[in-house]
Amino acid sequence: CFCAMEEDRDLQQQVARLQARVQQLEAQLLAAQQQQLPQPTAHAPPSATTTTQSTTPGPTTAFSERGMGVRVLDLSRVLAGPYTSMLLADMGADVIKIEVPGSGDDSRQFPPFKDDTSLYYINLNRGKRSMTLNLKHAEGREVFLGLVRTSDVVLENFSTGTMDRLGIGYAELKKVNPGIVYASISGFGQTGPYSSRPGYDVIAQAMSGLMSLTGWPDSPPTRAGTAVGDVAAALFTTVGILSALQERNKTGQGQMVDVALVDSLFATLGQHLQKLFIEGVEPGRIGNRYEFIAPYDSFKAADGWVIIAIANDAIWQRFVVCISEANSDCAALKAETYDLNIKRVAHHQEIKTLIEKWTTTQKVVDVVGLLNDNRIPACPIMRLAEAATDVHIAVERQMVTQIEQPSLGTVKVLGNPIKLSATTVRPQGHAPKLGEHTDEILSQVLSLSAEDIARLRSSNVL
Repeated sequence: CFCAMEEDRDLQQQVARLQARVQQLEAQLLAAQQQQLPQPTAHAPPSATTTTQSTTPGPTTAFSERGMGVRVLDLSRVLAGPYTSMLLADMGADVIKIEVPGSGDDSRQFPPFKDDTSLYYINLNRGKRSMTLNLKHAEGREVFLGLVRTSDVVLENFSTGTMDRLGIGYAELKKVNPGIVYASISGFGQTGPYSSRPGYDVIAQAMSGLMSLTGWPDSPPTRAGTAVGDVAAALFTTVGILSALQERNKTGQGQMVDVALVDSLFATLGQHLQKLFIEGVEPGRIGNRYEFIAPYDSFKAADGWVIIAIANDAIWQRFVVCISEANSDCAALKAETYDLNIKRVAHHQEIKTLIEKWTTTQKVVDVVGLLNDNRIPACPIMRLAEAATDVHIAVERQMVTQIEQPSLGTVKVLGNPIKLSATTVRPQGHAPKLGEHTDEILSQVLSLSAEDIARLRSSNVL
């Protein structure tokens, strides 16, 4: 009986997947039929117009034959959303950046600039296509729905409820394309008592608890040196999108991906929260030291600072032998008092004092060289300019790369940290000018004629 029940359940799941796939195909067929209909009036919705210029690509046909086979409609701006779509574009997705006519992404006005062009914007938007579209205009919404019918992902980072008020929220979009993956990034998420609050990176750093841990015991709560909340949210959103696309491959159904900046940073604080949950002790600011492992800290050298990270007892034993030979004062570290990590955590300050009796007499390069030669994790604390020209980081790992940007020539941008063995993940092209590809997208994706596009432009839709 149990086997029969399992077979029935499997059969029901297969039927559900087939039904979902049929719904998705029906939606795509309807979109294709609408695009082949003759235009009934001069003001018909754009999705009902026709042209002989091109045929509409399928929902997974990316421009320039990109390998990922995914089309992303990117309504986001500034950092978290554009970082997400940058990762997808580098991996080969066809990212269509939909911008407000006349102004575009706010980051186009963010420094630094080269010849009045924002490098902030260029770095995050390389390899995308840009079109302008007025989503507050009825015909603008129809154009957008037409694009949704032939796309795989919609990405937005508006305030919660904005897309619903425009009439293009997830509930509406899945009606025209049941397979659409709808990704939303916001400060506090789509649910909960704070969902309507505005949220930016520094808000997330503050409300997640991260700032209470960052800094020194006698310093005020401190913001991390870069927008870690935006970047963490972008990474989680990318994972969510890829997971939802994989699930769609099985069921034919898309789904909503809801990522909050606050959640994203809160999720990074697991060890500290476990200490709070189990011991009832609230961690505080402790500088560069790591609360759970010792020594795992910054140490002063004769000409700068070094990081030494003794992550386990085996490394500790190598470390003790190494520095005891280098400095007799450090021989005290061989004591049984320090042989286990839990003991070293309790005696972290005296251990640091003993280690610095050696490091303060040495140059950074000598400390790092000796320790690395003995398979002990150590490194200099680099300035940004040093990291950006380091032969390993910038050159061998290609974390600094170049693109050809129209009107600017060759510009440096950040490489992609994802290295795949069979696929090259890299910037796929220049960052687009505002609306650079509007006509191309409307003609290729929606089969609109030049006359259709001109009319939309004169009506302030584009």
